[in-house]
Amino acid sequence: MKTLISEISAIVSQAFADCGYDPALGNVVKSSRPDLCEFQCNGAMAGSKLYRKKPYDIACEVLEKIGERPEFETVVAIMPGFLNIILSGEYLADYLHRISSDAKLGANTEQTPKKIVIDYGGPNVAKPLHVGHLRSAIIGESIKRIYRFYGNDVTGDVHLGDWGLQMGLIIKELESRRPELVYFDDNYTGEYPEDAPFTLSELEEIYPTASKKSKEDAEFAEAAHTATYELQQGRRGYRALWKQILALSIPDLKKNYENLDVHFDVWKGESDAQDYIAPMIEMMKAKGLAQVSEGALIMDVREESDAKEIPPCILMKSDGSVLYHTTDLATLVQREKDYAPDKVLYVVDKRQELHFTQVFRAARKSGIVRPETELAFLGFGTMNGKDGKPYKTREGGVMRLERLIKEINDAVYEKSLESEHISDEQERIETSRLIAMAALKYGDLSNQASKDYIFDIDRFASFDGNTGPYLLYNIVRIKNILAKYDGNVSFDKISESVSPAQKALMLTMASYNDVLDAAYSESAPHKLCALCYDLANAFNSFYNETKILTEPDEGRRASFIGLIALVKTMLETAIELLGFAAPERM
Repeated sequence: MKTLISEISAIVSQAFADCGYDPALGNVVKSSRPDLCEFQCNGAMAGSKLYRKKPYDIACEVLEKIGERPEFETVVAIMPGFLNIILSGEYLADYLHRISSDAKLGANTEQTPKKIVIDYGGPNVAKPLHVGHLRSAIIGESIKRIYRFYGNDVTGDVHLGDWGLQMGLIIKELESRRPELVYFDDNYTGEYPEDAPFTLSELEEIYPTASKKSKEDAEFAEAAHTATYELQQGRRGYRALWKQILALSIPDLKKNYENLDVHFDVWKGESDAQDYIAPMIEMMKAKGLAQVSEGALIMDVREESDAKEIPPCILMKSDGSVLYHTTDLATLVQREKDYAPDKVLYVVDKRQELHFTQVFRAARKSGIVRPETELAFLGFGTMNGKDGKPYKTREGGVMRLERLIKEINDAVYEKSLESEHISDEQERIETSRLIAMAALKYGDLSNQASKDYIFDIDRFASFDGNTGPYLLYNIVRIKNILAKYDGNVSFDKISESVSPAQKALMLTMASYNDVLDAAYSESAPHKLCALCYDLANAFNSFYNETKILTEPDEGRRASFIGLIALVKTMLETAIELLGFAAPERM
């Protein structure tokens, strides 16, 4: 479905063409002076240079060609050569009716759906999720939902960190504590125990202890590197211990992601790409792309156009162990085999941009991905505290994600105690959870992904201003109105007399599919957040200035109800794409 602005532009462009001018000059934009008009065309200004005419004369010619049209209430030529446009209420109503009749609310979904893999988890096993994992999960989940809304075949992959140095650190720390365990006996040939030799809480203590020790003890650090290599090469006892680490850690990760309403289609890790590494490296060697440098195997990924130096990809260290470059490249080999994706999107910390530049270049240079496959990097900024530094606990440590969720749940629950509409305790708990998720996710997603932002629980949980709870409050308000209306709810027509507040609401609603398309094409959930806020504000103004249920004229009352019912559908669709939902009452 054409966007509103493209429909208007087509009319004005045709008028330019009918006057003998380039139709591209008829592009219409939203007015920068809403006190004067709703839309404007500045093409006559550019046309004056092309055709050596006064811009005002061109504007007047075009205006005459436009003539009287049902789409426009007024079109005026203004010095020095602008066309100021105000749309008719009837045209807006017709456009909104077309949106309401479309299953996708006018979004221009893919005619040829794409196969897309989104890599948006990246937690390390054996470590609890913390606030640093929040942005990847929330942004990636929203983009996955938006891509699917547009008809694509999308696979979300958590891509666990389960094959790196942290495994070697855990193995060596456990061995130092319990050397008698059979996992460390090279001569042991029996079956390994079914139960892990540690609990989840013990495992989560072992890793930070080992990590700290490795920074202070060079011998221990070297032993951990060796253990990592031996694990990757298939040492039997280490593989058994590794499997038990996964068996304990992954269910806990799943539980925490479930609490965020974040879902992955596959739970693969770096280890799943292990079988692809050796053949991939042999292929790179055969093509003359991999060279030995100071004992390590590398691939040069520099390009002549580089403004700054791009280091080579390190494929294998001198001791034979592999790094993230290698496992990420092998994962692309695996994804090509399993999915043959048209696009692979990585939602990761923006500080990893260089790493993915190297990986993408190596993948293309070696032919791991097809030339037409899009490899995309969406780097996000840091979630900071009010002090402008990365968000931490009051004690100064890295905050666990489950603690962060509890804090925002508690803050919203305290606010809910002021509500007279909810008396049942279970409903209060569930309502608080929904509001807390809206506060948390909208607080993150309303910021452009690449930007750092300040995480402020008090502000995010507020029912006023640009927040998730404010959106939910307006949805619930519409639900309450619709529940009290005893007629048939449908978007059939708009009453002839349209107030300024109603016109403003209709204009905002008419931009819905345009913004949806932009959020999709740019992988930008923050654009959808901005639309939701504008729509909620426009509805709020309309609500405060209009007698909806008490309007004496049944036709007008029905048109008001149809209008706000469409607002509700739009907002509910949008927040579903953002990853949260509205309660029935607040």
